[in-house]
Amino acid sequence: MRRFSPAGVLVAAGAMLTLCLAAPAARSAGGGRTTVSVSSFGAVGNGVADDSEALVRAWRVACRIPRATVLLPSGHRFLFSPVTLQGPCNTKLTLQIDGDVLAPPGMGYWPRARRPLQWLNFKWLNGFTIQGTGTVDGQSTSLTNHSPANVSQVWNWHWYVSGVKPTLIRFYSSFNVSVRNIRVTNSPQCHLKFDSSGGITVKNITISSPGDSLNTDGIHLQNTRDVDIRSSSIGCGDDCISIQTGCSNVHMKNINCNPGHGISLGGLGKDNSLACVSDVLADHINVENALYGVRIKTWQGGKGTVRNVTFSNVRVANVATPIAIDQFYCDAGRCGNRTDAVEITGVAYRRVVGTYTYQPVHLACSDARPCTGVSMADVRLSPASGSAAGALRRPLCWKSYGEAAGMIEPAAIGCLQRRDGFVTPFTEPFNYTC
Repeated sequence: MRRFSPAGVLVAAGAMLTLCLAAPAARSAGGGRTTVSVSSFGAVGNGVADDSEALVRAWRVACRIPRATVLLPSGHRFLFSPVTLQGPCNTKLTLQIDGDVLAPPGMGYWPRARRPLQWLNFKWLNGFTIQGTGTVDGQSTSLTNHSPANVSQVWNWHWYVSGVKPTLIRFYSSFNVSVRNIRVTNSPQCHLKFDSSGGITVKNITISSPGDSLNTDGIHLQNTRDVDIRSSSIGCGDDCISIQTGCSNVHMKNINCNPGHGISLGGLGKDNSLACVSDVLADHINVENALYGVRIKTWQGGKGTVRNVTFSNVRVANVATPIAIDQFYCDAGRCGNRTDAVEITGVAYRRVVGTYTYQPVHLACSDARPCTGVSMADVRLSPASGSAAGALRRPLCWKSYGEAAGMIEPAAIGCLQRRDGFVTPFTEPFNYTC
């Protein structure tokens, strides 16, 4: 016999009351879902009027209703100022983007007082989904193409240096989040960022920005675990997928990267910091017209570990350097030499094939902390058609220990030093370890 639950009745009654109070803005969509349209809260959707307030009001109503959907209907262009949409909310909340969503069209339209670091900022959510047939457009052309002189006439140039331009979509401290089927384009900086989050699924999305747009990572992860990114196409001016410190159990599959800087772990250990990345798998990756294919980059002076990383079934075409480990990474003009380095161990390259335009393999590891447990199997890389022979570099394996097996072309790629038994294990202070 089913037991009577007063608490259950109160929860159900509360949900019904919330729905009634929200009517007529909220309507039942069948399947136990409730749809809350921004149009019911005054959104104009003409691409000119600021519809931010309508979005916030619709969000507040939907947040209180179990299995609710905030709808941005098709056939409209919604212009939003920078906005934060936060929880906690009832479970299975969905943002359905069927119309187009537009960021402010130029620097003068962004709020001067706040100088936001993100445009659509999602916080403290659990069981949340973004999906739809629409496009999220950062309209970044006017942000990225200004010279410092031009920008200073409109606004403070320091806000527009590449490191602090706003991220387009950012999740913070959110769990069991799904982003699928949408298109994200023309971000001022990173397109889609997950910070201090977990249980992330990204599927069947398209990200696109010009290849010369600086620091426009496609998907950026930091301090985030249990990530599944698949069946997506990314083109941008920086890393198609960037994995930073604090990330583990990250799986990427069926990813197209064109153009961009490939799939990157790092830069890790900047400013002598502790960096920890583990259990990363990139499988069935296609990289074209890119600076790198698959890369690990760490700063001198950093601490911590990168371990258990596998790149498999990677196809490259017209990629400058398909395989890279760089423990001397520096994005400034000059970086001082440091003894400490983030330890890199257990990195596998399986079935990496295609064409390069500069150097097939670049493994530059630390003298003090060499790379260990690096393996290559069935790696076949050849110069791209039209590459000038004089511009090509031979493979580099510096302080990189491991083994090569299977088909290796050209043979010089198999330059790993095999006897990593000569490398003494490190005993680290507590604050150096992951």
